Amino acid sequence: MTPASTPAPTRAQRAALVNAADTLRAKGRSFYWAGHLLSASHAARATRLYGFCRYVDDLADEATCVEQAQRALARLSDDIAAGCSDDPATRDVLELMAECAIDAALMLELIRGVASDLLPVRIVDDAALLRYCYRVAGTVGLMMCQLLDVRDEAALRHALDLGIGMQLTNICRDVSEDARAGRRYLPASRVGALAPQLLIAPAAALQPVLRQCVAALLAQADVYYRSGEQGLPYLPLRARGAILVAARLYRAIGAQLRRHDYAFWHARAVVPARSKAALTLHALCSLPLASHRWRAHRLHDPALHAHFADLPYALPRSERPHAHRL
Repeated sequence: MTPASTPAPTRAQRAALVNAADTLRAKGRSFYWAGHLLSASHAARATRLYGFCRYVDDLADEATCVEQAQRALARLSDDIAAGCSDDPATRDVLELMAECAIDAALMLELIRGVASDLLPVRIVDDAALLRYCYRVAGTVGLMMCQLLDVRDEAALRHALDLGIGMQLTNICRDVSEDARAGRRYLPASRVGALAPQLLIAPAAALQPVLRQCVAALLAQADVYYRSGEQGLPYLPLRARGAILVAARLYRAIGAQLRRHDYAFWHARAVVPARSKAALTLHALCSLPLASHRWRAHRLHDPALHAHFADLPYALPRSERPHAHRL
């Protein structure tokens, strides 16, 4: 019997969950793998959020007309801000946001980040890259805290950092794929103002600086991963294992790139199923033995958020301005 405090899902919610689960299974294999460790209710929430985030991504990534995609994302932002929509996918995420008390500002930042992919993407420096990572992935970490019923505000900064670490890994893995779409996320301050086409199969003369850049970004990702893992004690017990496994699977992508001397242009780095199983077993076995996974870390390095301190929830409540510059 469904508890009185948790109403049975509607037909529309069940349909949204089925669609999102299919999307997660096909496009988010690491998250799908780790999601089996969550409780049923948390897994369902996370799946619905993932499905909507992928829906937003696809509006930009699969666009055949930039102007049409921009209008669709603008309508989506308007619906999220208004709290109502005629679109079934948007209605479902609005219900999820209401259920979990998710601030609409976070979803609006996510959409803003995705919309920026419709413009010529030429990241200028590390600050611009981290602001982008905050929008498209840090916000998801912040929303996941709400989905997992985490109420301690100190957890937010660590969840944000884990999202950023994952996004930096994505960027390093997908340099060539993004370049084919006309996007260059590698900062010009590190590689120069290169045209994306030069990153698809880079000339030998370019390869040393590209390897150096990817190595530096993965090292930066590791710093954010470490901060992200410091937030595990704030999570429900089952969620600690799931989030740790997801983090370790993503970090393993960076390890694959390192093994191949950061040569992203040879092949897309993937973590084989056998390696995923070993990483999962190691993470779960080490979790009970690591005291720092059970004791909350109240200290957080403010330098990690220096480049996006004006964005929602990047700072503790006591340090936030009265209004964020969105």
